[in-house]
Parts: sequence; C-alpha cells; structure tokens
Amino acid sequence: MPTPNSRDSKVVARGPGGILPEGFRFGVATAGFQVEGGFNGPGEPANNWLTWELVGRVEPSGNGVGFWEEPERALDRAAGLGCDSFRLGVEWARIEPREGTIDDRALARYADIVDGCLDRGMEPLVTLHHFTHPAWLGEEFWLRPDSPDRYLAWVETALPVLAPKVRHWVTINEINELVMGSWILGHFPPGRTMALGDAAVAVDNLLTAHVLGYEAIHRARPDAEVTTNTAAVSLYDLDRLLHDLLLSRSLGVARSDVEAWVDQRRLQHQAMQPSPSALEHVLRRMARRSTGYGPSPSTGGRPAAARPRRALDAVYASPHLRTLDAVGLDYYDPLASRHVRLPGHRTAGGREWLPLRPLWDDVPDPGGFTGWLDAQRRLHPEMPLWVVENGMCQRVQNGRSWARTDGWDRRTYLRRYLAGMVAAIDAGVPVSGYWHWSLVDNYEWGSYQPRFGLYGVDRHRGDRGFRWLETDAAGDDAAGTYRRLIAGLRDGDRSVLDDDRI
Repeated sequence: MPTPNSRDSKVVARGPGGILPEGFRFGVATAGFQVEGGFNGPGEPANNWLTWELVGRVEPSGNGVGFWEEPERALDRAAGLGCDSFRLGVEWARIEPREGTIDDRALARYADIVDGCLDRGMEPLVTLHHFTHPAWLGEEFWLRPDSPDRYLAWVETALPVLAPKVRHWVTINEINELVMGSWILGHFPPGRTMALGDAAVAVDNLLTAHVLGYEAIHRARPDAEVTTNTAAVSLYDLDRLLHDLLLSRSLGVARSDVEAWVDQRRLQHQAMQPSPSALEHVLRRMARRSTGYGPSPSTGGRPAAARPRRALDAVYASPHLRTLDAVGLDYYDPLASRHVRLPGHRTAGGREWLPLRPLWDDVPDPGGFTGWLDAQRRLHPEMPLWVVENGMCQRVQNGRSWARTDGWDRRTYLRRYLAGMVAAIDAGVPVSGYWHWSLVDNYEWGSYQPRFGLYGVDRHRGDRGFRWLETDAAGDDAAGTYRRLIAGLRDGDRSVLDDDRI
C-alpha cells in the first residue's frame, strides 16, 4: 500500500515578525561546476562540458571562484548576510571521476562543506545534479534507457555520507532548462536544436530519475524535504507539466486519466498567462511536441503513439503517494516569446546577432513574480513553494562592467522582488523559502560575461587570477541591501521594501 509522505504541507502560521511564515528561510544559491573550479583541465575530474571547453566552443571554466579550495570565504559571506540556508551542488563528476571509482576524499570534503554551513547556522539545500554529469557517460547520457538507474546509483553513493546532515534536497536542477538547452536550443552539450523527439525521451528519463532519487532520499532520511525546481516558463509543457505529473497521483487522478487531466491543466495554466502573441502560439505547439503529453494536433486530437511513459509508471508505482515535497521554481523572465529577438538588436555593450535575448536583457517584472507565485498556489494549493532561484544579470566584458539598457540595478531589483514575494505571502501563497541567485559572480554555462552575484569578481587581478569584490559588478552594495532586507522582514519592518537608501 502507498504511504503518505511524512511532511505536512499545509500553510504554516506567521512568524514573530508577522510578515514571513514560521520557519521561512532566506538563502543564496550556488552550483558546484559554476563556483568550485578544477574541472576539465589536465588531471582534473571531467564532466559533459569537457569537449566544448577543449575545442573552444565555450570559455574554459578554470578555477571558478575557488569554492572547492576555500569554501569558507563564500560561507562566511553568506552567513554575514543573515542567511539561514545555503544552496550548494554536489558534483557527480568529482565523486566518480572514472566509472566505478569513487573518490571518498572528495565526498568527505563535501561533508565538511555541509558541516561548515551548519556551523554558521545555515541549513544546506543540496542539489544532486545541476546540468552536469561525468564525461565518461557521454553528452547524450539522458537519452539512454539506463540513465535513471545510473543516476540512482550516484544518489545512493552520496546519501550515506550526506543524508545524516542534510534535510533539504534538489534532485535535479531545472529539468526543463536542461532539456531545452541540450536538445531544443542547443546552448548546452550536446548542442542539438529542435530535436523534439529526443527532448521528450530526455524529459521522461529525467522525471523518472527524480522519482527514483526522491525515494532513495526518503529511505535514507524519512523527514527529508525534496524537490526538483523548474525554470519558470509560460509554456505549460516545458514547466508546470513536470510538477503536475509528479503530483497527479496524489491529486486522485487515475493513471488512465492523466492525458485528459493534463489537457485541463494546460488550459488552466494558459488562462493565467497574458494574451498570447502569434509567436507564443507557435512556441506552445513546439513545447507540446517536445514532451508528448496530452492529445496532439498532429493526430487529430488523439493521444500520439509511442510516447515514453516510464516516469508515470514510476510515479504510480512509488511507495509514496506524492513524489514532490515542495514546488520549487526559479523565476527570471518566464514569457517565452520575450526571449526571441531579431538579430542585430541593441544590448549592453553593443549589438546581439543571435536571435535570442541575452541574459542581461531579461525583463524585470516584480508584479509578474507575485502573479506567478499566486498561480502556482491556485494550481497546487496544498503545496509549499520554494523560490530556489531569483536574480538579475548584467554584463561584464573584458573587465568592463556595462550598465543594463533598461536602467535597473541589483539593489532596486532585490527590494522590488522581495516586495512582490511579500505581496504573494500576504495573499495566502505558502512561500517558505527564497534563495537569491547568486552569492557571487560565477561561470554561467560557457562564459564569465553574465554576472548575477551579490558580490562581484575581478577576473583580472588577485593572487589566483581573480579576487572577490566588496560590491556587485556594477559597484553597488547589493549584499548590504540583501542583508538589510532580510533583517527588516524578519523584524516585521515593511518599510525596508520601499527605502531606496538601502
């Protein structure tokens, strides 16, 4: 018989300050490959970005920001902000650099980093897969039928050391972004574009891997809280569908009724979006083909044949009625059609000749953030929400920091977005954590030009070829703003949200 999950997901009471829910956590987010350094060089562990780095398709990741050698620097700064949570990644390629060879010293090092979080009063939020896997598995790993079981074996390797110390987990970061980047847009290895059939296979394998990882984590730690976060996207099939499938059984949907239920959920999701443009309609059709759920227009309204369904089989066979403990989301700019632009458009530092909008031109929309959180509550009113990532990008090119073309700065962004989150909480949305992306400027998947950090990094000076700054990349005290916002909201002082002096 299935057993209900251990955690009670009802909305919790307000804390002493009267603004945030009891137990609300503020944190910062990082990812192993983006901050650690020490991958893909001679004698270093290699991941699936190895070939792209070697042939010059992307900028080498190099030493990151030195987190692996000196995690204390980052942990001290995060704790100094008043954070009571720290998101970090545990890199599979570092733990298993060669097939079947486990580096116990590296695993112990991660355990020490987790202890460093706990010693500083920060609950670790550990991500077990953040866009990377060992190079020996190949760039097309997630198309292999054995990929979920391989992932499970990796998780079961890490859990005996980490589970006694870690309660909060992300199994796989942004399944939707990983699939889009790898098989639809081509900006992640293997760099394929519009391979929609393979994208559907990858989605199925990744969701299956999440379910297997979820079960393993709960076997090792029954009180664990586990999510897989999605990048907020207006296209239902490349965002909300993933969580819906994981929660369908707990909502009383029969296995045979999932297709029809997904169609209803798609309509609910779309009704909460702005009136779609012609481009948005095209992107919606593409998204449906890339996951394969629900009746397909190409089959006259009948479900398409030969679609992968291993993930649903895993959900409905699980000993857990629900295979997700919180809805994890990453919010930047979800409207898909806004990410497409004509080549040659103006951007910070010149013109962009690709037909996609660069990260430093993401459109800030704090009101949209409030609405998005409320939409998730309406779709899954019983589930707590974690804002696993949220942040603003600017561009640094050859040591020069460019102002954003829209005039936004990170201090204003923090105030406005946390105000948007508080407005959602006031409306009854059960947001229970917020992790800012990111603590420090890091390696943004092929380049050091996009900068998201509360703390900037000068990559041209310092004894290791870089040095941390006391400000963000624009020279603003973004970290101080975040610190004062955290303290004020915990104390029940709403005025910090409107005070442009902080």
